[in-house]
Amino acid sequence: MPESSARLSVRKTYKLYIGGAFPRSESGRTYLVDGDNVALASRKDLRDAVTAARKAQPKWAGATAYNRGQVLYRVAEMVEGRRAEFVALGVPTAEVDAAIDRWVWYAGWSDKIAQVYGGANPVAGPYFNISAPEPTGVVGAVAPASFLGLVSVIAPAMVTGNTVVVLAAVPQVAVTLAEVLATSDVPGGVVNILTGRAAETAPWLASHDDVNALDLTGVDDPELATALERSAAGTLKRVLRPPAEPVDFAADPGLHPMTALLETKTVWHPKGY
Repeated sequence: MPESSARLSVRKTYKLYIGGAFPRSESGRTYLVDGDNVALASRKDLRDAVTAARKAQPKWAGATAYNRGQVLYRVAEMVEGRRAEFVALGVPTAEVDAAIDRWVWYAGWSDKIAQVYGGANPVAGPYFNISAPEPTGVVGAVAPASFLGLVSVIAPAMVTGNTVVVLAAVPQVAVTLAEVLATSDVPGGVVNILTGRAAETAPWLASHDDVNALDLTGVDDPELATALERSAAGTLKRVLRPPAEPVDFAADPGLHPMTALLETKTVWHPKGY
């Protein structure tokens, strides 16, 4: 019998995650990260991601808070099952555990944030005056360069009924998270992940007319941050500015990451006699 040739392993290409699918960049461009081919997102890819996010947003916002919480908890379950894969990508074990716990933490807030952030307001007159939080809409985010940082910008936007377009700084880890989201009952388009150069794609995200809020947590270039804020002002976006000091993402995030991405609707109703 002739000796069989050695088998070549399949080399993975890390693609984009748009609308629940994993397309290559429409430009055909890739770049190398630690020897891996990673899709280099273009302006057209970003437009496609925003379109997918807008299409998914009404149904995701209309889901019950309980359902959204269950979906986020399912993400935590799936990341737990792939701990070894994230560790193999260089994420410290403690950070993987913290990211799993962060998904669970936000899942628990799903049916509570409206009670904490909304409520009945005292008024001088025979009226009920009630304020209720609602999602902002489509959130564009420049993610920090860590797994926990990535989760910490995606989860609060998701749990409050927003959809997200993320510019990822840790491509292999981000696309592996996308594979988790794709198998975790997260509807296509709720989260869209683009890999590449944030300095190239972020300006188009900041100026896009159909993006309602911009999270700049992962921007570490002050000049780029200022330019993005100016672009966002042209369409009256909510902007979460880059932190002045390095963020300890392992610390209690508090409510601000959620409340910063909510609008408040106030309703007046006459009392009966």
